[in-house]
Amino acid sequence: MSSADISPTELLQKLLRFDTTNPPGNEAACIEYVRSLLSAAGIESQVLVKDEQRPNLVARIAGRGEAPPLLLYGHVDVVPTTGQPWQVPPFEGRIVDGYVWGRGALDMKGGVAMLLSAFLRAKAEGLSTPGDVVLCLLSDEEAGGFAGAKYLVDEHAALFRGIRYALGEFGGFSFHFGRKRFYPIMVAEKQICWTRLTVRGPGGHGSMPQRGGAMSKLSRVLWRLEHKRLPVHITPVAKAMIDGIAAELSGPLGLMVRRLANPALTDRLLDVAGAAARVFDPILHNTASPTMVRGGEKLNVHPSEIVVDLDGRLLPGFGPDDMLRELRAVVGKDAEVEIVFYDPGPPAPDMGLFETLAGVLRRADPEGVPIPFLLSGVTDGRHFARLGIQTYGFLPMRLPKDFRFADLVHAANERIPVEALEFGTNVIYTALQRFHG
Repeated sequence: MSSADISPTELLQKLLRFDTTNPPGNEAACIEYVRSLLSAAGIESQVLVKDEQRPNLVARIAGRGEAPPLLLYGHVDVVPTTGQPWQVPPFEGRIVDGYVWGRGALDMKGGVAMLLSAFLRAKAEGLSTPGDVVLCLLSDEEAGGFAGAKYLVDEHAALFRGIRYALGEFGGFSFHFGRKRFYPIMVAEKQICWTRLTVRGPGGHGSMPQRGGAMSKLSRVLWRLEHKRLPVHITPVAKAMIDGIAAELSGPLGLMVRRLANPALTDRLLDVAGAAARVFDPILHNTASPTMVRGGEKLNVHPSEIVVDLDGRLLPGFGPDDMLRELRAVVGKDAEVEIVFYDPGPPAPDMGLFETLAGVLRRADPEGVPIPFLLSGVTDGRHFARLGIQTYGFLPMRLPKDFRFADLVHAANERIPVEALEFGTNVIYTALQRFHG
């Protein structure tokens, strides 16, 4: 079987069988497999490493030299499965009930399979593109990209010279709202702003009840973080997303969505929005989620200090000072607040390719509605943005109405419909045909 004959589904099954759990990653065997496929197809590639077990691959199909290159990129590392109750082993790539199951099926070996399949098809069919098509497969995205995208941007920027647009994660998957099917194309992402709260108290012997100590303060702080959102902010991308959805909905539902963009009403509407609040809440607020707690050294001693680490995420256009100010207003004087790590995100999005991609999706699914999308997480796009490259999260998947995409990413029983893989590969290939720089 030649490289061009491998279906996206078969390719994904192969990729899933490489255990690239990060940490430690060990992506080398997976990258070498892809390199062998490219070589068999007559495509030269480079492997670039900061760590021998964490390689990155770059390959190129030459275009006509009439336009800038287009970058296709994705990562092959995955998050751990430890402690998760999987129904199907996560590294066997099994097909069950029309789905490919495995860690990385959605994030993002499924996307890599689509991008790689479209790239191999372009070579096999002799697709003539105005500019080069560059494929980049990366290690280490799930731990910050330090051995992956950040390393390439820092040390091998020349490989990406002239590139203005890229296709990568995380967008293009369909979701249903009301009676409409939407395809969110990611054009912007939030920023990492990890934060630490420290609560202090007098300490003392555990046999003596203590009121108002560090534990009491911690309970009040956590209660406030649970029940009080940070302030509402309507960024341009969030407004465009809300407007795009509202325009397709009629009656009370359309009115409710449209009113989400009114800061005076946003939080009250989110409180009654049910499951829909999960979509809109993080794109309308800076957020800080408590994820780690450290305090106390002995069972019979009241702790004098407790540290809570928060996974803070900032909207585009905001910075660490905004996080400090907004968090202090919520936690009050019960906790000291400091920034642990800040990783700036991309600048305001360049929307120059959006209509082309939206048009490709409309052609593939005339009933679907493409909309711009602000991702609540981060991707390697923030690293490539330093080279002036705008990433579009564009891994199209036409998903069943009851498929809960967000609930399966990084979770047990991660899986992707076989039909969605085929759909996405065809849409990406059409995008290569229509890209004009």
